[in-house]
Amino acid sequence: MSFTAQPLAADKAEAYRDLAQQLTALIGDERDAIANAANTAALLFDLLPDLNWAGFYFLKDGELVLGPFQGKPACIRIAIGKGVCGAAAATRTSQVVADVHAFPGHIACDAASASELVVPLLHGDTLLGVLDLDSPVAGRFDDADRAGIEAVAAIWVKASA
Repeated sequence: MSFTAQPLAADKAEAYRDLAQQLTALIGDERDAIANAANTAALLFDLLPDLNWAGFYFLKDGELVLGPFQGKPACIRIAIGKGVCGAAAATRTSQVVADVHAFPGHIACDAASASELVVPLLHGDTLLGVLDLDSPVAGRFDDADRAGIEAVAAIWVKASA
């Protein structure tokens, strides 16, 4: 299979629609969760501006364990309820954090990170893990980013779960 990522539209909502279409084409009929997570992280890191980390943590034995990602080395294990990833897992709701330094209990895997967006990966009522994006820019993520990454997460879950 040959795939070439295309630049995203300037309009954020349109950009996320483009991203969702590209991810769907990239994953295709692949069912392997790790392969799909690796390509999803790579696509996000390649196409979205102002990211310093994009990747997955999977729920294993009651904690989040590092999965495929793009960026600097990361924390390997995160307890449910700890940090932004753990909060998303515990509440099963997306977390948009404009200033990670103001987030109680933030886990600083990369000191350069200033803002974060974490979306839970849900298959029905089952938590599979989280999709995590970090940025060195404070206030990088907004509600349009949350909605766009929730759509990306749903594509990954549908293909991989």
